[in-house]
Amino acid sequence: MKIREEHALGHLGSAIGKGLLAGLAGTAAITLSQMIEMKITKREPSDAPVKVIGQVANVQPTSEESKAKVNQEVHWAYGTAWGVTRGLIALTGLKGWKAGLVHFAAIWTTEIVMLPALNAAPSPKEEDPKTIAIDAFHHAVYATAAGLAYDALDMGSRRQRKFDALVDALKHSSLLKKIKYYKKAAL
Repeated sequence: MKIREEHALGHLGSAIGKGLLAGLAGTAAITLSQMIEMKITKREPSDAPVKVIGQVANVQPTSEESKAKVNQEVHWAYGTAWGVTRGLIALTGLKGWKAGLVHFAAIWTTEIVMLPALNAAPSPKEEDPKTIAIDAFHHAVYATAAGLAYDALDMGSRRQRKFDALVDALKHSSLLKKIKYYKKAAL
């Protein structure tokens, strides 16, 4: 008798849930990174999120206060949602820094294509190299934090897989049948 059944939908749901939590951690990290950078460089916050939501959902804030609020809400929702991608990447078998690199490439490529297409930011051709490097750094911070969070959340399931492999090996060796605890747990 199996201790636990494995289901594809269960793996997908788990990856999405862990991904959302990882995306939240990544968003917190990029937000902190941007706040520190803006203090150092005296740069104003980007209004790209509010510009995008204005074009995509036809939502226009009515005041500067509501503009800042909508900007932050979109920033957090978008960043958290990108964590799902990290979960899906893990389902392919990629782990650790390789998964983080793919995640970073997906996020940053989408940004440098999508924002100019929606007139929310200039294209990379119109930006100076320093601005591009700072933006890439912030997104690397996001991907790193999201990846570390995802891997930390996923450790439990890896341990479970190791345990399941050990149980299977013991089952096949007939050793486990002699252990009373196993017989009680299997019932």
